[in-house]
Amino acid sequence: MSDFLASVERRAFKHALFAVRDEEAALDLVQDAMMRLAEKYADKPPGELPLLFQRILRNAVTDHFRRQKVRNLWTTLLSSVFPDNDDGSERDPLDSVEPELGSTAAESAADEVERIQVMTAIETEIKRLPPRQREAFLMRYWEDMDVAETAAAMGCSEGSVKTHCSRATHTLALALKARGITL
Repeated sequence: MSDFLASVERRAFKHALFAVRDEEAALDLVQDAMMRLAEKYADKPPGELPLLFQRILRNAVTDHFRRQKVRNLWTTLLSSVFPDNDDGSERDPLDSVEPELGSTAAESAADEVERIQVMTAIETEIKRLPPRQREAFLMRYWEDMDVAETAAAMGCSEGSVKTHCSRATHTLALALKARGITL
């Protein structure tokens, strides 16, 4: 179980980050999903863990949006009772944590900057995809799941997964080509 969770941690964070667009919330969602998997499915064979984890994470993202909708309603209703701080924001220590980029020892500074710029452009374009296309694309090409596993995790047909992935890759290719990026 620990090996599986360690292997999926970074990809799950990126997946959640693309969905909720908030680093703190994405970290919480991934942690909650990992806890649920460990608590409820520790006895399952390792082959079943990827699909179970994807389903748990997807449900956690859906629950996050449901809770956020209710919170926003109450925040709006109570905003007149409890005014904002003078500066209107709070400092979050997680905002100052830089993600680990991996080993760049053999890479020149120019290559590293170029790689970071390309990855940023790709991530930006992935964020712009419609939710179902983004979900299918990330599961197929980021999580390396096959069509059947992706369809089971998304709760749709294999044909839908293929359609979503095809549209996503076509859209990404056009967007990256427009930015002058060729892969």
